[in-house]
Amino acid sequence: MAKLTPLSSLRVSRHLIPAWDMIPNTSIQNRPLLIYHGVFPAATPPSAVEAHLARVGVVEAQWRSTMYDTTHFHSNTHEVLCVTRGRARLCFGGEDNPGRVEPVVEGGDVVIVPAGVGHRLLDDMGSSQGGGGGGGGGGFQMVGSYPVGAPAWDMCYGREGEKTRLEGIGKLGWLERDPIYGDEGPVLSAET
Repeated sequence: MAKLTPLSSLRVSRHLIPAWDMIPNTSIQNRPLLIYHGVFPAATPPSAVEAHLARVGVVEAQWRSTMYDTTHFHSNTHEVLCVTRGRARLCFGGEDNPGRVEPVVEGGDVVIVPAGVGHRLLDDMGSSQGGGGGGGGGGFQMVGSYPVGAPAWDMCYGREGEKTRLEGIGKLGWLERDPIYGDEGPVLSAET
């Protein structure tokens, strides 16, 4: 069973990111990008994170990998990314967007990505556990998960032919429970 940082000690970053070109970011639902810093101990294995997500039952883990290095977003679902290994600098909002956010995340962090928020990997900084670090690359891994019952995620890149997909973002329901903490947690106070 994965041990969590108590809610009373959890540090959370909240970011409202303005639309940029054809990337809506948080402008449609006005739900912030949330970063939960150090939720899980840094060495928590992916299987323990996946088991925890299944117990809470809000999202389903669907993959283990790094993040694409091309800005993309999902128009039909929100996304929960649990960092299980390494460190990386990510970009949310589009790399040319003056309102973008470029956090460094590491093992144990969780990122709640609302539908429409552009995201990409900028720099895999390698493993922060044992001898790695800075520039080695290849150490960053996440568990990607999506709300239970959500359709298979789509891939949007902010291109002209995707305009009709953006209409669906405003119709998506928000997470009714926190995907990590259940009946309490930062997602529940991320109201518009």
